[in-house]
Formats: sequence, C-alpha cells, structure tokens
Amino acid sequence: MSKKVVRVMKIQFPAGGAKPGPALAGAGIQMPKFCTAFNDQTKDRMGETVPVVLTVYDDKDFSFVLKTAPAAEMIKKACGIKKGSSNAGTTTVAKLSADKLKEIAEYKMPDLNANDLESAMKIIAGTARNMGVEVEA
Repeated sequence: MSKKVVRVMKIQFPAGGAKPGPALAGAGIQMPKFCTAFNDQTKDRMGETVPVVLTVYDDKDFSFVLKTAPAAEMIKKACGIKKGSSNAGTTTVAKLSADKLKEIAEYKMPDLNANDLESAMKIIAGTARNMGVEVEA
C-alpha cells in the first residue's frame, strides 16, 4: 500500500546549511532528520542556494528532490554583483557574456522547460534582462 501525500512544499536553503526553523516547522516532519539528509547531499554545493521540493507523507515520513540553483543567483555570481537593477528596463548593472550564458543554461537544463540548449539560453537571457543585466551576443 502506498503512502498518502499530506503536503508538497517548495523551499530554499543554503547548501549544507539547513537548520530546523520556521521554514520546516509547518511541514510536520522530523526536522533534524531532514536537515542531516539535506546537508549530506548538498555539502559539495557550498555557496549555492538549493531549492528543494519536499513531499510529506501521512506517517510523518518525507522525501525530497534537489533542484539546481536559481538562475538569478547564478547570473549575479557570474557578473559579480550583489543584486539586480531596481529599474531593469532603463538601468543596466552588468554584462553577461555569451559563454557564461551558455554555461548557466547547460547547468539549469534539467530544471528548465526547454527542449534544447538554444531555448534554455533564451530563458536565462530573459531572466538576466529582467534583472537589468545586458546579455552580449
């Protein structure tokens, strides 16, 4: 007999740095058990924010799926900026090279709704433009 899913949550934690707290309190799981499992699986991705899809079952058991870092985080890291532009349409805060764009798109490919690398690059370029980052052709 399969377990009944009680809740599915999408949350983000720093890699190797999940701690019991308000983000997990509403899940109704054994927080130390999740934190240990998460931190063990993400210790090689230090410095990244890792999105997690956490599935909670009726017997307080859980499973989780790790996703790739958010595109905005990767763009900021590649450009060496703290945050995007507050006026993205008019103010440019940095430039993103085509090589870096391709590198980010290749990394994000499993989590993007794209069939090929070209489509993935367009999605990442759109995110960059919305942050006020100019994409070099």
